[in-house]
Amino acid sequence: MNGWWIIKMAWRDSRKNRSRLLFFISSIVLGIAALVAIAAFGKNLKQEIDNQAASLIGADLEISSGKPLTVSAHKLIDSLINLSQSHAEEHQFASMANFIKNGGTRLVQIRALTGAYPFYGALETSPAAAAFTFLDDQKILVDKTLLLQFNAAVGDTVKLGDLNFQIAGSLINTPGKTVISGSVAPTIFMPLSLLEKTGLSQKGSRINYKYYFRFLDNYPVDKLVEHLDDQFEQLSLRTETIASTKENTGRSFTDLTDFLGLVGFIALMLGCLGVSSSIHVYVKEKLPSVAILRCIGARSHQTFLIYLAQIIGISTIGALSGVILGAIVQQVLPWILKDFLPVNVRSDISWSAIVQGILIGLSMSLLFSLIPLLSVRKVSPLYTLRIQSNDRLSISKGDALKNLVYLCIIIFITIFSRFQLNSWYQSIAFVMGISMAFVVLYGTAVLLMKALRQYTPLSWPYVWRQGLANLYRPNNQTVMLIVAIGLGTALIASLFFIQGILLNRVTLSSSKNQPNMVLFDIQSSQKDEVAALIKRSKLPVLQKTPIVTMQLTAINNYTLEDVRKDSTLGFSTRAFGGEIRATYKSTLDPSEKITDGQWIEKSMVGDTAKISLDQSYAKRLKVKVGDRLQFNVQGVVIPTIIGSLREVDWNRMQTNFRVLFPLGVIDNAPQFHVIMTRVPNDRVSADIQQLLVKRFPNISIIDLDLILSVLDSILDKIGFVIKFIGAFSILTGIVVLIAAIMISKYQRIQENVLLRTLGASRRQLFTITGCEYLLLGLLASITGIILASIASFLLAFFIFEASFKPSISVILLLLFGVSGLTLFIGLFNSRSALNQPPLVVLRKEV
Repeated sequence: MNGWWIIKMAWRDSRKNRSRLLFFISSIVLGIAALVAIAAFGKNLKQEIDNQAASLIGADLEISSGKPLTVSAHKLIDSLINLSQSHAEEHQFASMANFIKNGGTRLVQIRALTGAYPFYGALETSPAAAAFTFLDDQKILVDKTLLLQFNAAVGDTVKLGDLNFQIAGSLINTPGKTVISGSVAPTIFMPLSLLEKTGLSQKGSRINYKYYFRFLDNYPVDKLVEHLDDQFEQLSLRTETIASTKENTGRSFTDLTDFLGLVGFIALMLGCLGVSSSIHVYVKEKLPSVAILRCIGARSHQTFLIYLAQIIGISTIGALSGVILGAIVQQVLPWILKDFLPVNVRSDISWSAIVQGILIGLSMSLLFSLIPLLSVRKVSPLYTLRIQSNDRLSISKGDALKNLVYLCIIIFITIFSRFQLNSWYQSIAFVMGISMAFVVLYGTAVLLMKALRQYTPLSWPYVWRQGLANLYRPNNQTVMLIVAIGLGTALIASLFFIQGILLNRVTLSSSKNQPNMVLFDIQSSQKDEVAALIKRSKLPVLQKTPIVTMQLTAINNYTLEDVRKDSTLGFSTRAFGGEIRATYKSTLDPSEKITDGQWIEKSMVGDTAKISLDQSYAKRLKVKVGDRLQFNVQGVVIPTIIGSLREVDWNRMQTNFRVLFPLGVIDNAPQFHVIMTRVPNDRVSADIQQLLVKRFPNISIIDLDLILSVLDSILDKIGFVIKFIGAFSILTGIVVLIAAIMISKYQRIQENVLLRTLGASRRQLFTITGCEYLLLGLLASITGIILASIASFLLAFFIFEASFKPSISVILLLLFGVSGLTLFIGLFNSRSALNQPPLVVLRKEV
């Protein structure tokens, strides 16, 4: 009996069971398809990012600063200009655009440019020549979405600050731009030479200064940046090169594809669970054949290899089917994700992704199949004498090989998640989370069967008792279906709940006192006049706050240089980077609560002010009450002592600050102001915006209702992407359900024809089957929703720091949707079992 004999026996034995074997393995097709599609998409995306990295940044080197350059910084920039082949400069900031033709106003991203930027790629405009001619005159390029929104066209006039500009062209695309990035504040390009005349660049204005350089081919730009790194850090200058753009962008989207890959992997695990349960039923039905083979001289390992060969063959077909489906899905993914991508991604077939999908699919399906298949080794020839008594094999619980298979499954899942997450901690957490979900669902199924076996009321109608009994009788699919359907429901419910958490963080309260319009970049000389204008418009001034920009220069007398030289000090160099926006006031807001120390309206210790820090910011700085901080406020050094720590409710629609000063310290520092108000409707919002922009063109206005609708749209798109991949899990659960019913229906036929022989009607059989699958769907969906609620609550509390209020409509939709679908599929696929005549059992065809 060689290997060829085993293959021939496997082929012959499968003749009457090939359709059923195809059902076994159909469960893994969707999981493999998801893995192949995502892996291929990720590889193509990485390749395009590598190819188009120069176009993403538009230059060999980008240097940026959040404040005007100092004399030293100017000297460094000038030295780089001398080294470069060409250079460009850009001032980027948010402001209001006023469309003269219809009076519409909108917050936009102004990019005031000089030079031939981008050096790589191009500004895509209509007409194409506008990208080169707008810098020579008082003209601008306007994002195409803005033109559509305000029904504007090339040649129309737009007012920016104090100047009117003619629209030279529609801006179709810019380096590194995505649809999402331009949703909140669409882009307008203007000549930098006219920025000062607009009046938009004033002291205290929040402008990002950017400088672009192109060097000769093969110039060692990264070595130059590394050589000047200390100077860049001392001058608070940020740098970006083609190599760093490639690395940072690639890392961001690798995280996305890794996450989607894990979702696909969950679908594969669900499918493998279905395979394991199906093979369990199949092996039990094959026990007589195994016993006969043992009687004619076959050894236990040979009978095992016969059925293993069947599983390998059918798994290979399933894996190849999944690969083909994955290649089809791969063509769709770039279109689904296009709003999030900075590059155009091709849909080239990735052979490495195909090989990876086949290997992962085969490995997982075989490992899960081995769990029931190993039982074949325990069948003895004597079993043939017990066939007619319908005894079943008692599987040894102490099987060392089976325990080894369980261990291999855990190791395989852990290693796969490690490659996806690039962190052992996260991969172990992922495996533990999935394991816990499986344990909870498995435990729920086992408890259900035990409870029904012992506590089903005898007073209930017979058809209900019979339907419930089907859940714990031999060849039941209770455990497998509850785990598969429940885990799929938990995944989809979690996606809905998390989307709801994100939306709730920004949803405006219906309270009349909550602001929905923010005015910022208000100069000190304008604040009173702006407030008066708002009041004359019969609108409330809900908040009026001064904002002072500063930079942290020392912690307990240790400067950035000290921290760099001595890492044992325990402070991070990041603490000294970036600007801090602080304010001063006499009383705390309702959103603030002192958690340590004491807040005093005017607190000074000599020439040192007592300040209050947000407790999470203090934790990042690793400081406490009594520690000393030193700030640079527009060139003036201000020493401070931490007098108190505050808990800040960042979810409130109001200005909140990490650093809070008492009165009398920074009151006269250069500053701008923020005013918040509430408008009753869109018409009033448009009117007040037009009035403010005409009188105070430097002021920027955020319509929070508009931002909310944009954010809602963005989250919908993100949700669609995740749900598209998550749907593979739900579809896999459905396939598992169908396969399980199709497999177990042969057992159901025997039971139903026996009931028909005893006088049961088709209506009674229909009710019995419906009761079984309705309870399965209800219990699986309820357990899945509970798991999702627990996971979402933990995410809301520990990650998002927000409250979790599950949507009742989502819960009801999932509850009735999943239960109804389970019931429908169960009844639909059981039709043949319900329609069998009693004569079948008498002829022994079953």
